[in-house]
Amino acid sequence: MSSNPLLDEFKIRRLVKQAQEGDAEAFGKIYDHFFDPIYRYTAFRAPDELVEDLVADIFVKAWEKLHRYKVYRNVPFGAWLFRIARHTVIDAYRTERHFEEVPEDLADTDVLNRADTNMHHQDLLRTVRQALRELPRRYREILLLCYVAELPHSEVARVLHLTTGAVRILKFRALRRLEALLPRELKEHATVYSP
Repeated sequence: MSSNPLLDEFKIRRLVKQAQEGDAEAFGKIYDHFFDPIYRYTAFRAPDELVEDLVADIFVKAWEKLHRYKVYRNVPFGAWLFRIARHTVIDAYRTERHFEEVPEDLADTDVLNRADTNMHHQDLLRTVRQALRELPRRYREILLLCYVAELPHSEVARVLHLTTGAVRILKFRALRRLEALLPRELKEHATVYSP
């Protein structure tokens, strides 16, 4: 999920407990662990100019609400954090109705610096984003949480208040619907995986 694969759920829970006791350094480690997936998730849902502010808001809300997180409810901290992220983005839509969910000009920062490669990736990204926009919101959420935020099915289930089986089924249906919306040349390279 992040650049620090050594933080398993047990270590995260220990850091959360320390952070709940006021240890800002422990929260810093949590922030470092979850920053990339939260940023990717938010970047796919909001325009460039709002992403950094939204991500900052997400972590501020997490810090402020940390005392409410209870380990014994068997909700992984990552799922709890992504619920905050999801609701923060939804709240931003309610107050900023003038922006589109997935802007076409969002640059893919992972591409090589060659102009033709960059152009190809931008075209591909624009095409996929357009197809994502046409999906029902629930399908779009599943795909963003699974593929952009890279959450496992169990955490996606907790974020969306579903069962793991329902996540697998919705993901499969979402991929099928997305595949149907993509141009033929992209379908030839795409494979839909079964749940």
